[in-house]
Amino acid sequence: MIGKMSHKLFNNILTIRSMTSICKSSRSAMTLALSNAYINGKWVPAEDGSTFPVKNPANGKLISEVADMTANETEAAVNHAAKAFKQWKDYTAFDRSKLLKKWYTIMTNNQEELAQILTAENGKTITEARGEIMYGTSFVEWFAEEAKRVYGDVLPSGFKSKRQLHLKQPVGVCGIITPWNFPNAMILRKVGAALAAGCTVVVKPAEDTPLSALATCHYAEQAGIPAGVLNVVTCSHKHAAEVGKVLCGNPKVSKISFTGSTETGKILMKQSVDTMKRVSMELGGNAAFIVFNSADVNAAVAGAVSSKFRGSGQTCISANRLLVQDQVYDEFCEKLTKAVEKFVVGDGLEDGTTHGPLINEKAVDKVDKHVKDAVEKGGKVLIGGERLAKGPAFYSPTVIRDINQEMAVCREETFGPLAPVIKFKEEKEALLIANSTRMGLAGYFYSQDIQQIWRVAEDLEVGMVGINESVLSAMNIAFGGIKESGLGREGSKYGIDEYLNIKYACFGGLH
Repeated sequence: MIGKMSHKLFNNILTIRSMTSICKSSRSAMTLALSNAYINGKWVPAEDGSTFPVKNPANGKLISEVADMTANETEAAVNHAAKAFKQWKDYTAFDRSKLLKKWYTIMTNNQEELAQILTAENGKTITEARGEIMYGTSFVEWFAEEAKRVYGDVLPSGFKSKRQLHLKQPVGVCGIITPWNFPNAMILRKVGAALAAGCTVVVKPAEDTPLSALATCHYAEQAGIPAGVLNVVTCSHKHAAEVGKVLCGNPKVSKISFTGSTETGKILMKQSVDTMKRVSMELGGNAAFIVFNSADVNAAVAGAVSSKFRGSGQTCISANRLLVQDQVYDEFCEKLTKAVEKFVVGDGLEDGTTHGPLINEKAVDKVDKHVKDAVEKGGKVLIGGERLAKGPAFYSPTVIRDINQEMAVCREETFGPLAPVIKFKEEKEALLIANSTRMGLAGYFYSQDIQQIWRVAEDLEVGMVGINESVLSAMNIAFGGIKESGLGREGSKYGIDEYLNIKYACFGGLH
């Protein structure tokens, strides 16, 4: 449903034309939402007027010029969030719930607008974009309900003169740093929980995809979320480090929540040490996808296609290594190749496209590097294995067999449309390979042996396991990893606890 105020804007996004002329001729709220940062309820340009370009990865065309904020504007956003927290924390849980539900309803009614923005800046197909909007907004609805279920405890006291209580209170201002691969869902999964708990937030979206974040602010404003509660600071790669340092170093920020690479997560944690911030980290993955001899091979192939190639392989829980037992290895490789042959790669807004571009040419370079390394070390390309002439951000969906542990693709997260298939003989061998990485976000396996299912589910060193299932994410599950894949959980009844402190209160002198 495209609103009257932004109809012209979205016609331009649909045709992938530059927004520059619109920004000069129209002052609609949504136009501002796609060009300026959102601080203290206002659409704010950079102090020096600087902007950075946001381009469509499918064709390289300009979508918008966005305010390029620095440390100064970030400090201001933190100050406004700190001031707003004093009022927001005192809203009743029921009042916060009502506002979040209204925000959810408005975004749901404008799903198509949000999806068009997402596809334009990220490149994923419009079908996947619509799915992400549904997924992202579901967290706002979920946490609107969880706001009313933040229960403390009255403890059985060992003293007649005392009453002992545990109270749960919001941690305060939260710095939210999000990636480009799910520019709507990663923000709403964090912000929904934070606002439900009574926290205020300063969000730094990825420089490649700031528009989705800004669009959610437009609808938050319509829903009546008070000024200063939700702030979005946009910036280019040039200023990303200084903005991050402010969020991590400012003592008014009580918590950092980050989704992204393990390398960056470690930097942010180090920067948060001096002020002893709470941190939640959803970091890199290197998911193993295991197919045992007892598996339904057709189901395993369908699962591999869904897990490996969703978003052109650019998901944190994407299958990175496909381990297939010897008796079904050839059959799996053949059927997976035939499935990939049916893919249609192109602009995500075009009818019939099943897979869009990667986020940028740098991402393509990494996939190409992994492919060449695998081939040099004995891998056999069954399909793909090359850049596509459609544009610099396109790479052909690829399947390579005869993969071994010496190849880079086994040690590093590819984050692209490359499915490397490894043969194994025994269950113990598969588990040894699967657990050989320092990453521990997600893992998958297909088996119809119930004893094996229990063994492998318990022995995989990951935070989430898909058993004969490749789609793990939902608003009601605890999303997160172990080892170097992160700290804390998002979504579920546990997700709101990441934004709450427990205060012990002891009432004495009662007798």
